[in-house]
Amino acid sequence: MYITITRQHLGETFSQSAADFVDYLEKENKALAPEQQEPFFNQQQDHIDPKTVVQEIDANTDRLKQNEPKFYSLTINPSQRELAAIQNDPEKLKAYVREVMKDYAASFNRKEQVQVEQLKYFAKIEKERTYSGRDREIRENRPYRAQIAKLQNDLAKVKRGALQGNPKHIQRDIEKLHKQLPHKHNGKPIEEGMKKPGSQTHVHIVMSRKDVTNTYGLSPGSSYRESEAKLHGQTVKRGFRRDEFFDKAEKTFDRMFKYNRNYVESYNARKTLDKDPKAYFSKIMGLPASKRAVALKLLSKTGAKVPLPNIPTSKVAIARKTIARLQKAAALARKASSIEI
Repeated sequence: MYITITRQHLGETFSQSAADFVDYLEKENKALAPEQQEPFFNQQQDHIDPKTVVQEIDANTDRLKQNEPKFYSLTINPSQRELAAIQNDPEKLKAYVREVMKDYAASFNRKEQVQVEQLKYFAKIEKERTYSGRDREIRENRPYRAQIAKLQNDLAKVKRGALQGNPKHIQRDIEKLHKQLPHKHNGKPIEEGMKKPGSQTHVHIVMSRKDVTNTYGLSPGSSYRESEAKLHGQTVKRGFRRDEFFDKAEKTFDRMFKYNRNYVESYNARKTLDKDPKAYFSKIMGLPASKRAVALKLLSKTGAKVPLPNIPTSKVAIARKTIARLQKAAALARKASSIEI
């Protein structure tokens, strides 16, 4: 499970309204018949019109300054293993979102616990993802594609007499590079914009910065994650406990669907990986054999090249013999809890 929280993009090139973002979230629906479309939903309603979403979010911005975000975007990205556990069922995912929103509300640091009924949010399920320049497959294909493009340019020059060379040899080199491309799907090189294979279902949530009464601010992106401050002579609690929310979101999924989460799929593991890759891989090697086998299989799907079964369990040995390789593998292993697995 991978959850992100992103503030509204602001600036001269971005609108103050939620209209552009909501329109972006309608991209899949535009190509589908009405009965096949995935509508917006919230805690109480199942079918909400996009125009209503924009109106509700844009009207719920009392006393917010122009440079302050009016809404936040949350994405809930179950892994392919998690999607398989719920049979990729949109209704089960919708039920999960409604439970997660309770966890989200409870994670605000307030004198009185925030309830889910105080949130103004609209969620939408999407079933497709496309490759972008940030994806490993695109990045690793890029050097080959650059060489192919150069050779194709050379071939064109040779054919028009602007460059000397053997067209057959150049074409042979192009075909050789095509075969060497590390990432393909159905025999075709993976390119930006190509749909990703497998289950890619995920959820986008448009979350108002203000509560449902348009009175109180509820910012998950606060610079003060959890603290107290003096306001009009009184101590006021403020902030948002992100770690608590991410941890609760996983536990809620596991409880609802009896999911047996592996260590590498956990938020705690991702935090350990970011802070101490040695401890992360050492923890994996210390798992029971069956769980370790699952962990290594999941990691292999991220493209991690480290021969993990041979990693010594001694901390001293790890520090001396494997730290360089662990650091190289760490960036790839960070995808272990993402939609890719």
